[in-house]
Amino acid sequence: MTELAAQLPAGIGLTWAGLSYEERLSGSQGPALYAISLLIVFLALAALYESWSIPAAVLMIVPLGVIGTLLAALFRGLPNDVYFQVGLLTIVGLSAKNAILIVEFAKEGYDHGLGLVEAVTRAARQRLRPILMTSLAFGLGVLPLALNSGAGSGSQNAIGTGVLGGTITATALGIFFVPLFFVVVLSLFRVKPVKQTPEGSPHV
Repeated sequence: MTELAAQLPAGIGLTWAGLSYEERLSGSQGPALYAISLLIVFLALAALYESWSIPAAVLMIVPLGVIGTLLAALFRGLPNDVYFQVGLLTIVGLSAKNAILIVEFAKEGYDHGLGLVEAVTRAARQRLRPILMTSLAFGLGVLPLALNSGAGSGSQNAIGTGVLGGTITATALGIFFVPLFFVVVLSLFRVKPVKQTPEGSPHV
């Protein structure tokens, strides 16, 4: 419509109204919404782990999920509309969830005296099955949206395709890169383990 309106004679223009106007308005707010969502996730993780560095290891997986979302949308020729952005925000949460499953167990093993590499390796092995099961369930759940061809399929394809592509890359790459991110972040910031008592409570 914008391209056709540019070819009209002088004095004739194009304006958006209703739902189309709201979609274009919300689309311009996308970067701010992404930044706020990442900030909220970071602060929540910082409160959970009582650390500013460990949440960074979790959030470093987010670009891996975003890459899959972008590639899937590009492969199917889908536009960057509000539905695609909803799927993108969903992938932020899913990617962080997969990373938390590994980081949580790795931090626990590290606090109990295991070496950094040993703790994260054991955590990755222990949480491999839950990560795969959750990701498969999530991916298969949005598969009908990605393949739908009925009425209203445009919005469903945008959400389903983006989420499915992000799920695949966040899972396949996250299994290998999250342990690497954890080791690198804790080594750079020299995070010391929390000493545990025999009962498992932090030593004061």
